[in-house]
Amino acid sequence: MKKIIYGEILSNDEISTNIFDMKVKAEDISKEAKAGQFAQLFTGKGELILPRPISICEAENGILRFVYMKVGKGTDVFSKMKKGESIKILAPCGNGFYMTDAKEHIIVGGGIGIPPMLELTKRLKGKKTVILGSRSKGILAEEFKKYADEVYIASDDGSEGFKGNVVDLMREKNITGDMIYACGPKIMLKFVSMYADEKNTECQVSMEERMACGIGACVGCVVKIKDSKGEESYKKVCKDGPVFYSSEVVWE
Repeated sequence: MKKIIYGEILSNDEISTNIFDMKVKAEDISKEAKAGQFAQLFTGKGELILPRPISICEAENGILRFVYMKVGKGTDVFSKMKKGESIKILAPCGNGFYMTDAKEHIIVGGGIGIPPMLELTKRLKGKKTVILGSRSKGILAEEFKKYADEVYIASDDGSEGFKGNVVDLMREKNITGDMIYACGPKIMLKFVSMYADEKNTECQVSMEERMACGIGACVGCVVKIKDSKGEESYKKVCKDGPVFYSSEVVWE
């Protein structure tokens, strides 16, 4: 159940260029949050009234962790917040990843879609293979290594790990499993979905769409979905997602 709280900021550090790691005290929400859900963070600035959706990187011990990129006015405000200040949060929002009885998991994160995959990796049971992709140097790889059996890194410019994208790496290594989970840019999710089809593997994708209200009222974050009969409709990423099975998504 979503709650609005004013959480105390415990830390807010820049861990890479324009990438910040914020930890907030949030006892009740941290207990309820599922891997793949997100929070709506408010700037407290009148001219920036709409909240910003930020994925939950970790939720444990009464703490919510957000690893986010400074990309606009809202996240710039967040980046300047200090330890001891409070921040208004609405969470947990959306539907997280579906926990199944799969034994071999493939976890794929791209860019700022990497952080929410950390909590998922921690919670999954069985063999876990993680693939992290970025333009150059990635984030959080050492933390994933604590919870995964294997961690592969792909970078577009070859500055770290495999030179190429995550799907190129998966094909190169012939990575297989019972379930694929992915979060990242839509084009990446599309090709991960195609890879899953080739391998006859189920796949869950966390969609990154621009949101305004974050609660399903404004219909600004819809994606086209098809049902088992092939009939198409639109669903809201903020309320019905952000996680969908890739077989449901109409990739355009």
